[in-house]
Amino acid sequence: QVQRVESGGGSVRPGGSLSLSCASSGRTFSSVDMGWYRQAPGNEREFVASISRSGDYILYADTVKGRFTISRDNAKNTVTLHMDSLKPEDTAIYYCNDVALVGLDIGWGHGTQVTVSS
Repeated sequence: QVQRVESGGGSVRPGGSLSLSCASSGRTFSSVDMGWYRQAPGNEREFVASISRSGDYILYADTVKGRFTISRDNAKNTVTLHMDSLKPEDTAIYYCNDVALVGLDIGWGHGTQVTVSS
């Protein structure tokens, strides 16, 4: 059974930083591309960043490029999203998932809330 457990969210002021972590089980972690996604109130879930199974290929949404950094540790089955220079518009619930499952809308965890406010 696939499980994602996201952690590390919280409340920060604009300009602050947070690191999110995702522990994943199910398909062999090192064989899947992983991504971070977020959903703000009233909005659809959107792509934030992804990292290939080897870690060699990384993509970012234009809205977070230069501020967020995705990484993974295949030995620990974890993927991390480090967020700097946070803005109020980054406020959302953040989720991680196997990129291949996103289009099927399965494999989601409960997410972790990030709130950026002064």
